[in-house]
Amino acid sequence: MSAAVKPVPYWLDTAPARPDRTATEIDGSTDIAVVGAGLTGLSAAVHLARKGAQVTVLESESVGWGASGRNGGMCTTGLAIGFRTAVERYGIPTAKALYLAYNEAIDTVEKLTVEEGIDCDFTRTGKLNLAAKPAHYDNLARTHEALAELIGYETILIPRHKLSSEVGTGYYYGAMADPQGAGLHVGKFVRGLADAAERLGVRIHEKAPVTGLKRVSGTQHDLTTPVGTVRADKVLVATSGYTSSPFRWLRNRIVPVGSFIVVTEPLEQAVVDELMPTRRMASDSRNILYYFRITPDNRLLFGGRARFAMSNPQSDLKSGRILRKGMLSVFPQLANVGIDYCWGGLVDLSLDQMVHAGERDGLYYSVGYSGHGVQMATHMGRQMAEVLDGRPEANPWRGLKFPHVPGHYFGPPWFLPLAGAYYRALDAIK
Repeated sequence: MSAAVKPVPYWLDTAPARPDRTATEIDGSTDIAVVGAGLTGLSAAVHLARKGAQVTVLESESVGWGASGRNGGMCTTGLAIGFRTAVERYGIPTAKALYLAYNEAIDTVEKLTVEEGIDCDFTRTGKLNLAAKPAHYDNLARTHEALAELIGYETILIPRHKLSSEVGTGYYYGAMADPQGAGLHVGKFVRGLADAAERLGVRIHEKAPVTGLKRVSGTQHDLTTPVGTVRADKVLVATSGYTSSPFRWLRNRIVPVGSFIVVTEPLEQAVVDELMPTRRMASDSRNILYYFRITPDNRLLFGGRARFAMSNPQSDLKSGRILRKGMLSVFPQLANVGIDYCWGGLVDLSLDQMVHAGERDGLYYSVGYSGHGVQMATHMGRQMAEVLDGRPEANPWRGLKFPHVPGHYFGPPWFLPLAGAYYRALDAIK
């Protein structure tokens, strides 16, 4: 980790330059105000504008600045809690519907890239779940069987002796692959969504955090920012792990957890072919997991929780050092490869690790992607556009209870180190 490492997301640094959207003042009224110019908000804006709605997007920083530009660029299948846990918790029909919603979400991303002409290196390379211990491979085998038997969904089980066809390491004990997974350049995608929204007449305001919220009647609200106030007939909150105090009910139900990423210098083609010959999106089976992939320009992106801490420049650098060590434990052949990028961001975890979307006190929302947001955030933008248009049944997560964080969480989560110690202990014994 040298001083030359860029402390910014690789995706935003290598995406085409964006226009300045900070100059315009906010005033008057709009049909729908969307809070947050990430994947949920911009996808919703595009789909609402297609329906003829006047849409205003309010963003506290810049387009894609939050989780939408700080992730691994992976569109993967499956639930954060796993299919078998979903069956135990919700029963087979609901578990099936929610599991397959992620496949539909990947389709939504692909459809938007085609319809709006967004060049973002979208490819269906597949997803790879890697077993960090022999017992974890047995768990993957049971999931493989349950998916096939209960809902007719086919995955590929890969024993350890065949794993070199997928990943160039002896670190893992087998894997389960799903060909439906995909990867993309998420910086190009989120900025492409913003361009598409503006072509449809959407007004995007950057450096416009919502500092005040007043309910006028029903779903109509006045939203105050440092650059003006707008009255919206309906409001969609799409702020995920960056949800602020005006939306306290949501903030009390989301735990923002740091996730950190390093990206290597460009690798030779032979090295890329050795590390990840199929180019699948990969993650492992730990609670404190690693995830990695090859970028469109032949770098290795390697991420994980690293530390249960919030993201800031000092925290990101500490986590980057931990991740580089983890990367070398998986791929020791990269010992002499430099790191070009190191950054962090906030994952919006809900207590049940499920997405939550709907309406509360006249405000619409979609949050809680729990580390699976690239595809589902984009998809839920589309689905919430339908909900705001009078079709509540379009929300696949409707009816789920949205638990608040015990202790009425208001500020930085003091319990993260304790949670980290707990999950490290689980990883050590299971």
